[in-house]
Amino acid sequence: MIQSDYDPQIAAEHAVELAEKGLTFMGVDVFDAANFWLLLLRFTFNLLVCWIIIQFFYYQKSKRRDYYFTFMLFSVTIFLLLFLLQSIPMQIGFALGLFAIFGMIRYRTETVQIREMTYLFIVIGISVINGLAMDVPLVSVVVANFLFILIIRILESNKFLRHTSTKIILYEKIALVKPEKYGELYADLKERTGLNITKVEVGHIDFLRDVAFLKVYYKADSNEINTIDNITRFF
Repeated sequence: MIQSDYDPQIAAEHAVELAEKGLTFMGVDVFDAANFWLLLLRFTFNLLVCWIIIQFFYYQKSKRRDYYFTFMLFSVTIFLLLFLLQSIPMQIGFALGLFAIFGMIRYRTETVQIREMTYLFIVIGISVINGLAMDVPLVSVVVANFLFILIIRILESNKFLRHTSTKIILYEKIALVKPEKYGELYADLKERTGLNITKVEVGHIDFLRDVAFLKVYYKADSNEINTIDNITRFF
């Protein structure tokens, strides 16, 4: 009779060990259920928070689909980059390096307004927090994201900060730019532009051509941001 070396207890322990290790390929886990569901959960949460900020705060005023596209893809890229590389040392240094790189790039093909740069920084910051805060309690992460939304909501509200639009005007009636003529200047600008002008600043005066640059402040009928208000010449 052949004696068997099979021990059911040892086999069961070995099976549990293999199940815990999971399937590997060249030393790399093929599938990790816990990490997979954590990725989906945090990715969905991060994308939702960034979408709320961009859709309901930024896009409501700017209507810039190009920046909408940029912000969303920045959020996805930064989050996945940091989440998948979280095991690599120098996490914080790597994250700060990303800020420095983006600060130097500054989209050389176009002058990026300060509002767009601010929202880009916010999106990057939120994605970095959600991608790296693995050891932080989930409640703290959720509260941090909620605080971002709350502060932006307050600052974008017209009840807290009243938006004032501006335009640069090349004005030909330089006789009215004198301080004692400001009443007539305001009346003339309101009649010709149809704007509810609240303040006028006189800039460069060219007596050879009898023109002056004026910066006009006015209350806009809508909250949309006019991106060409400050263009002063054709290119």
